[in-house]
Amino acid sequence: MSSASHSSALGDAAWPDTDRAGLLLVPVGSLEQHGPHLPLDTDTCIAQSVTARLAELLGDAGHPAWVGPPLGYGSSGEHQTFPGTVSIGGEALHHVVIELVRSARTWIDRVVLVNAHGGNVPTLARAVEQLRDEGHDAAWMPCRTESTDLHAGRTETSLMLHLRPGSVRLERAASGDTRPLNEILPIMREHGLRAVSPNGVLGDPAGATAAEGAQLLELMAQEIGDAITARPVGSST
Repeated sequence: MSSASHSSALGDAAWPDTDRAGLLLVPVGSLEQHGPHLPLDTDTCIAQSVTARLAELLGDAGHPAWVGPPLGYGSSGEHQTFPGTVSIGGEALHHVVIELVRSARTWIDRVVLVNAHGGNVPTLARAVEQLRDEGHDAAWMPCRTESTDLHAGRTETSLMLHLRPGSVRLERAASGDTRPLNEILPIMREHGLRAVSPNGVLGDPAGATAAEGAQLLELMAQEIGDAITARPVGSST
């Protein structure tokens, strides 16, 4: 990063600071219900925080990266029957990602989208495939670990207790549908998430702690960092 730049935040940079090759990380989240106890921007908060820590880890390893402003609206149609949800849908998100990467790639070597909302996955996968077909070095990475649960359960509650505890209404926390995703996905696709979980939770937030959230954040950032550094810029795999 240029010596004139004091931050990895792209929005804080002046254009001479960005006149270099490198990596751009873009957090991708959503604005959607997260049960009765978590804020609507939970996914965006997690994506931003994982991306910020990821940039630190990459910088320490000699791979400096810019962190772009987040994409805070995602494809959240399955949550639309819950008030507060604002979804732009898969097609709009696809076009935004395509145009964002095409533009950034005029001055940056690689763009990695760091996603914290499962509903965005099909769109991001399709968009990245198209971008690679066009010759762009682009990828998307999920904020997850082997123990990650589905939605507004212990994982996200722990993360938010670590990241923004004042936004967690822990006294409202309650278990939702705890079945595996493959069992409930057909119902959700046809009738939305409320059809399987009236309170909007998939999982159980019981036992969530800020300490566990801190550990999860570090694991997510490390796993994404390992994946990024394992593939040289410009490679096709």
